[in-house]
Amino acid sequence: MNTIDSPLLGLSQRLPPSNVQAEQALLGALLANNKAYERVSEFLAPEHFADPIHGRIFQAIQRRVEAGQLADAVTLKAEFEHSGVLEEVGGTVYLAQLLTAMVGIINAGEYGRAIHDAWVRRQLIDLGEVVVNNAFGIDGALDGVQQIESAEQALFELATQGGSDGGFVTFERALTDAILGAERAFKRAGHVSGLSTGLRDLDIKMGGLHPSDLMILAGRPGMGKTALATKIAFGAAKALMAEARAIDPNGVAKAQVAIFSLEMSSEQLATRLLSEEARISGDRIRRGEIGQRDFDKFVEVSREIASLPIQIDDTPAITMSALRTRCRRLKRTKGLALVVVDYLQLMRPAAGTKPENRVLEISQITQGLKALAKEMAVPVIALSQLSRQVENREDKRPQLSDLRESGSIEQDADSVLFVYRDDYYLEQKMPKEVAFDGGSDKFHAAMEEWQQKMALAHNKADLIIAKQRHGPTGTVALYFEGEFTRFADLDQTHSDYAG
Repeated sequence: MNTIDSPLLGLSQRLPPSNVQAEQALLGALLANNKAYERVSEFLAPEHFADPIHGRIFQAIQRRVEAGQLADAVTLKAEFEHSGVLEEVGGTVYLAQLLTAMVGIINAGEYGRAIHDAWVRRQLIDLGEVVVNNAFGIDGALDGVQQIESAEQALFELATQGGSDGGFVTFERALTDAILGAERAFKRAGHVSGLSTGLRDLDIKMGGLHPSDLMILAGRPGMGKTALATKIAFGAAKALMAEARAIDPNGVAKAQVAIFSLEMSSEQLATRLLSEEARISGDRIRRGEIGQRDFDKFVEVSREIASLPIQIDDTPAITMSALRTRCRRLKRTKGLALVVVDYLQLMRPAAGTKPENRVLEISQITQGLKALAKEMAVPVIALSQLSRQVENREDKRPQLSDLRESGSIEQDADSVLFVYRDDYYLEQKMPKEVAFDGGSDKFHAAMEEWQQKMALAHNKADLIIAKQRHGPTGTVALYFEGEFTRFADLDQTHSDYAG
């Protein structure tokens, strides 16, 4: 039988990473001076110790110190005797031996980091073994793609739980960052500190889109959620390109806008963007009812916007772990400025997880999107459907309670915005002559009143800011062209939008 040389062969002969000397030295330092605990308390836990006896001793020290009690060889001996485990932890002799292993309490932090690093390496080995076993089909419940997502999720969780970074930032540093943010807002056109949405009044109300923020954009079907989200993505991409061109006329944007379109294909989304920019009805484009002049304009506009920093991923039912991985890859290769997800109810939680119910599933997704915003330090916009209870009310304007699985969505979001168009519901209330039993005068009066209301609501949309963690709530009035599903700033004269 032929044998194959492989770097994996012989791994079983290797001992898992550990640093027993560091463990003994740290425990000795802690027993000699409990103040040394402050150097490791933030990141070290009993399970990080390779020797379970050391983990048990550390846990006893941890418990006593955090309770404000003395933890030395004498008090620990008494505690272990009382619980009947003194012999299991090596007895009095071993506790005294730990004191002699101490090199110095000043090095306690370094000992702790060495112990933590060895634990992370052991976790990676265990994770790698699971990946290999899954790939060989030993536990084969997942297909290849799901295995990748599961491994990525496990690595992310290890990075999140195992990271020892973090801690306090000095007030001086925080003030410096705040001043730099204010300076950016002062120097930028429109005076917004965040990334521009391309909508003037929305930028004024929210100061643009801010890093690490999760924005939920919600509405009932037909209100134009996708159109508004693509308008914002388009506006942000234009702002990124304008910043690059201000420095170098031939420059390219330093970061991309990532659109995860779970409902529409990339071609459909591109067609919608072209329809908005070229002002040619998307319906006419789909039916092929365009002349040569329209087609030429179509091609001209496509050339103008082709260089915009927009990336579209139309993977249906994408998992949170896959979305996170693709965002990381994009940030590493081309930079990342904004993430748009259309829409969150079509997403799936991480591969391998099976939430008990839909509410818990949505909660995992929104928590994942918020974590993504913080990790990538970019704004994330997630579209969301509203429940049918809106239709059962006389006043159809959305409320926070109308969000599907609203508890988790509202809690995790930094801001919640609702798209609302009065004309959508008014159209459904158009008077019908048969309802007036031949009373033509009443019918004409009702029709005239309806037409007046429709005229007031025509080409208008409300963007309701129902929650904003960093600013005021309120309503932003927008201009809406139904033919092109196009949102724009609302001005008293609509000359900018005339055909």
